[in-house]
Amino acid sequence: MHTQPRAGGAAGADVKPTLAHIVRRHGASYASSGRLSAVQRRALRAIAQCRTSALGGHIAQCDACGAHHYRYHSCRNRHCPQCQTLAKERWLAARRAELLPVPYFHLVFTLPHELNALAQGNPRALYGVLFAAVSKTLLEFGRNPRWLGGEIAASLLLHTWNQVLLQHLHLHCVLAGGALGPDGQWLQPRGAFLFPVHALSAVFRGKFLEGLGALLAKGKLKLAGSTAALAQPSAQRRLLATLRAHDWVVYAKRTLAGPEAVLDYLGRYTTKTALSNHRLLGLDDRGDVRLSWRDRAQGNRRRIMQLPAVQFLDRFVLHVLPSGWVRIRHIGLLANRHKRQQLALARAALAMPPPTAVPKESTQQFCLRVLGIDIERCPACSVGHLRIVAQIPATPAPYQARAP
Repeated sequence: MHTQPRAGGAAGADVKPTLAHIVRRHGASYASSGRLSAVQRRALRAIAQCRTSALGGHIAQCDACGAHHYRYHSCRNRHCPQCQTLAKERWLAARRAELLPVPYFHLVFTLPHELNALAQGNPRALYGVLFAAVSKTLLEFGRNPRWLGGEIAASLLLHTWNQVLLQHLHLHCVLAGGALGPDGQWLQPRGAFLFPVHALSAVFRGKFLEGLGALLAKGKLKLAGSTAALAQPSAQRRLLATLRAHDWVVYAKRTLAGPEAVLDYLGRYTTKTALSNHRLLGLDDRGDVRLSWRDRAQGNRRRIMQLPAVQFLDRFVLHVLPSGWVRIRHIGLLANRHKRQQLALARAALAMPPPTAVPKESTQQFCLRVLGIDIERCPACSVGHLRIVAQIPATPAPYQARAP
């Protein structure tokens, strides 16, 4: 008995597609348009090749019934919807081990859409200014005796999308309610809120525009197309004045469901990008993609939209991060350079017991715990165990490959 691979890449109107289906079918022609950066091209190629013969794999045989099973390797690209679930769970386990027995707050800092075009041409620079502005704002408020007067503990996560895959640049923050004081005491927030939202918004706006203005003045940004006029100092001043004239959006709310609920929400995006496969509903012969989305303005109603494959891929690659870019940062007590020492002081101030070391799970243990699947058990007879009997060599193909 054999579990044979099948041809991948075809998806009709009556088949629920995956992102990999769409990229295999339309990725080659889309990539030939020349509008992709190198990192975007690599991401699409990895998604198309994921769990296909292009990456190689192995054949496993059951020691009871003799059935053979083909298993191809994952691409492990962080933009692939079907990869890195194990990495996400390990990230969540590490964050849960750092939680303190205090209220937590969920904050979101959003950039005006007028900056979208500039960010598309300069993602590394603009995302860097965003992280710096939010970090400085939060640390400054935490150290201010008017609010807390100590060192906060916060994790920041970059999102670049909205429900319809358009650019919506914002930074999520999970922030412990309180701070470690200079004398080693835990400082509680004064009242039901942590920091005043309007003041946060004004300071965040000022720090971001200061950083953006410095980049523009020093000629550090790539300016082309709709942003080419910003090469002129007068245009730079007008842009900064326009951005300064409006209130910026900062959302802040205490997490009544507990910090783990926010961590679970953020965990879905720690190693993946804007779209999960369950939102994809159809891919017809004309090349139109149907997907579901939530209309927040209408009570979170579920809606369906249809896009030509080229337009769909245009939206998707907007959210491919620059190579090596770290989308999650930790500040204050959680900053990597002194996290162990500072967290120990915070735990002592809160009379917490020392943390228990959690051993790292194997892939088999993880699948058994989270998915309820024993990946070493034969799916054909459910009795025997699988043993690798042969390797499948990689057969590189940019967008067409055989999928299991």
